[in-house]
Amino acid sequence: MNVQEKVKEALESIRPYLIADGGDVELVEITGDTVWVELKGACKACSMSTMTMRAGIEETIKRAVPEINHVEAVKSTQDV
Repeated sequence: MNVQEKVKEALESIRPYLIADGGDVELVEITGDTVWVELKGACKACSMSTMTMRAGIEETIKRAVPEINHVEAVKSTQDV
């Protein structure tokens, strides 16, 4: 399984929790050891989104894919 498949699998494992709160996450791209994701739905505007990114999404990805060192959120073009 390649890095992208591992990252997608990690995101699938956390997705039900995000959806339960009205949100979601989408893989945007992987560059080197960095994964770029976009928070969707309620997650975009939630005051807990930073904690969700660091304690939830980032930790899940890093645990599943040790070669990833950074997980960053991008802003949607619709948010600009």
